[in-house]
Amino acid sequence: MRSSESLTANSLESFARTAEAVAATTKKLEKAALLEGYFRQLDDEDLARSARYFAGQQFALSDARTTNVGSRILSEAMTSATGASPESLGARYARWGDAGDVAFELFVEAKPENEPSLTLAKTEDVLAQLSLTRGKKAKTELLTGALSKATALEAKYLVKLLSGDLRIGLREGLVEDAIARAFKQPLAEVSLANMLRGNIGEAAVRARAGALREVEMRLFHPLKFMLATPASDLADIARTMPDEFFVEDKFDGIRAQAHVQKGRVAIFSRTLDEISVRFPELLEPLAALPTDLIVDGEIIAARGEEILPFSNLQKRLGRKTVSEDLLASTPVVFVAWDLLYASDRVLINDPLESRRAKLEQIVSTAGGSGRLTAGALRLSEAKRFGDVSALDDEFDAARARGNEGLMIKDPSSFYKPGRRGREWLKLKRALATLDVVVTTVELGHGKRHHVLSDYTFAVRRSEDDPELLNIGKAYSGLTDVCGSSSHVS
Repeated sequence: MRSSESLTANSLESFARTAEAVAATTKKLEKAALLEGYFRQLDDEDLARSARYFAGQQFALSDARTTNVGSRILSEAMTSATGASPESLGARYARWGDAGDVAFELFVEAKPENEPSLTLAKTEDVLAQLSLTRGKKAKTELLTGALSKATALEAKYLVKLLSGDLRIGLREGLVEDAIARAFKQPLAEVSLANMLRGNIGEAAVRARAGALREVEMRLFHPLKFMLATPASDLADIARTMPDEFFVEDKFDGIRAQAHVQKGRVAIFSRTLDEISVRFPELLEPLAALPTDLIVDGEIIAARGEEILPFSNLQKRLGRKTVSEDLLASTPVVFVAWDLLYASDRVLINDPLESRRAKLEQIVSTAGGSGRLTAGALRLSEAKRFGDVSALDDEFDAARARGNEGLMIKDPSSFYKPGRRGREWLKLKRALATLDVVVTTVELGHGKRHHVLSDYTFAVRRSEDDPELLNIGKAYSGLTDVCGSSSHVS
């Protein structure tokens, strides 16, 4: 294998060695220092690429492209490139719990003589070609070609990147911190640039150039969503909230962000994917709003004032086209509750109370009553409360309306994209318990590969019929001790 001295910083091998060093330490400052030193060695294009890759992103968040490479394609490409038998993969996955680690083992055994052949730019080309290639067979052949000459480390991190998570103990915030340290820029400005543009690579390049303050938000590039923290009880709310706070129903739908500009409308999901085509009836009422804006809200299934179960809404999800029959049987509305941008102004650093007042004014101008507009756009009702003891009755009323529970918000709170704080709390009640049988379990991934983490549950068909019917899966809620294979008999 080529020595470290002869490697160039823009090689995937150098990236991978840096990633290995990052994975080897649990200390955040050491991780940031390793990235800081690496980032300084790169030109602008490779700096942008490496920042994205260390954040676990194949493309910028504002880039709609996806590679659509699943575990089957990865497995077939790895076996084709190394000559390993498909039957041998099961034991390897059980041993490592991570496709990248499996790739490393395969290539160490089969391709120890391979020299580094991939650069960060070539890696970007592979990702771009995969995003354009259609069909499992064609994608597998393309990936096999890219892997065939790779070193074990190159294969490991290309596969990890395609899996969607490097699993080296890095979060996007730590990558932002390393960028700020590398180019001596305020972390808050790096984070803001990344948030406004949805592109951590661009933020890194701007940080080096000292051009972070020139960043402006662009419509139709979605912002990350602000998230709420679960409230344990009413006393928790009383401790957290000011003397007066907003209370809204917590809807059982899908989080959505609408961008509107001169009649053009795009709706984005919580994963920042555009979902406009799935909800065509929402486009016209949103386009009728009188100014350019970004609205945060929820799409729910509803017929008139009746809120329909989430299972109705699920019929719309994952579809590229929506039939007239589905439009008629599963009507939806967009419930708006926050305003992030309006009339050329970014509003996320305005208090919620101010953002809410502007939203009400805009909706009212569009012809609504302030609470309910005509068509498929509604404004959530934000009630002012000062006494948490009244929330029990309000919770019951929200449930009676067909909603999950309550959202409690601090009127002075700023909008923090991608953050889960205590300025917003959500109150839900535990559902009734159900006795079930575990029918299937799956091993976790990465550091949790020894833990049984995904459970499929079943119930009897009836008291008289013992046939088990699967009713769902659970991915979280158990400790690692509960999920340890040594505790499962």
